Amino acid sequence: MIAYQQGDMESLDQLYLLLKGPIYSFVYRYSRDEQLSIDIVQDTFIKLQRSKHLYKREKGKISSYLYQIAYRLMIDKLNRRKKWRSFLPFLTPSDKEEVDLADRMSVREAVAALSEVHRPIVLLFYYHDLTHEEIASVLDIPKGTVKSRLHYAIKKLKEELGGEENVSRSL
Repeated sequence: MIAYQQGDMESLDQLYLLLKGPIYSFVYRYSRDEQLSIDIVQDTFIKLQRSKHLYKREKGKISSYLYQIAYRLMIDKLNRRKKWRSFLPFLTPSDKEEVDLADRMSVREAVAALSEVHRPIVLLFYYHDLTHEEIASVLDIPKGTVKSRLHYAIKKLKEELGGEENVSRSL
């Protein structure tokens, strides 16, 4: 990133190749929307190009910085979608699926069912191996809030999946 900030355009290509997959994966696991995920990855790197001077190495890793950008862009787009759906519901397809309550939820479905404040913490912690500090930076919340939300989310997943052993093995 430092090389890119100093004008080396190849460094941006390397950053893109290294981080596009994990960022796409995070957004997709959160939103379950392939096109949105592709758009967010692209928008994240466009925003990085426009504001490369804002990244400070001493504040954290470039991956955390990019996750933070992607998360904020995704939330903005999802909120805009909700607003448009409320105004013009006939213009957007329904995303609601009927879930047979007799069937046991898979881990993926259980994570997707978590609230909007708990889901990104689980995804970043378990699927992207970010530390509590990095997650706090990405989501712009205190480290203690990350810990408490992660604790609550794991408790909720244990309830949904039927026990502690199922959750720890599956994540």
